[in-house]
Amino acid sequence: MKRFLVPLAVFVVLGALLAAGLSHDPRRLPSALIGRPAPAFDLPQLQAAGQRFSPADLRGQVWLLNVWASWCESCRDEHALLVEIARRKLAPVYGLNYKDEPQAALDWIARAGDPYVASIVDRLGQVGIEYGVYGVPETFVIDKAGVIRYRHAGPLSAKALEADVLPLVRRLQRESGDD
Repeated sequence: MKRFLVPLAVFVVLGALLAAGLSHDPRRLPSALIGRPAPAFDLPQLQAAGQRFSPADLRGQVWLLNVWASWCESCRDEHALLVEIARRKLAPVYGLNYKDEPQAALDWIARAGDPYVASIVDRLGQVGIEYGVYGVPETFVIDKAGVIRYRHAGPLSAKALEADVLPLVRRLQRESGDD
């Protein structure tokens, strides 16, 4: 009888660990960068040949960084919402075009609408790695001091936008930035 107890106990423990892992929402992945300065970079802009972009250019502003790619089906799911954010001027949205062909990205935003103040070309995905991107799409809220305040993994939904992103953006926009 005892020889069955050890395998049974191991099975129960493994089952409990599996159940705990499956109960987590993959969009709620923690980010070690929350509360830390956004990683610095200097990359070419997608829509403006010869121009570059760096997060330092946005000191003093609250902004969204949306990591996207033309090949990403989930990015298509959230795209109309990003266009609406831009149309309503709720927050400036900057794109990080992740591991994509520049022409494919340009064709995609020409067809679907361009919600980005600027989109930056991260052809090799190095900046995405520095931001801890698990996969596209992901969206970050960055405050006036250049600190990451929020990360949303997966496509943004209207619910997440209204419940989490916009209240935070409004609060950060009201703050002086001297905190």
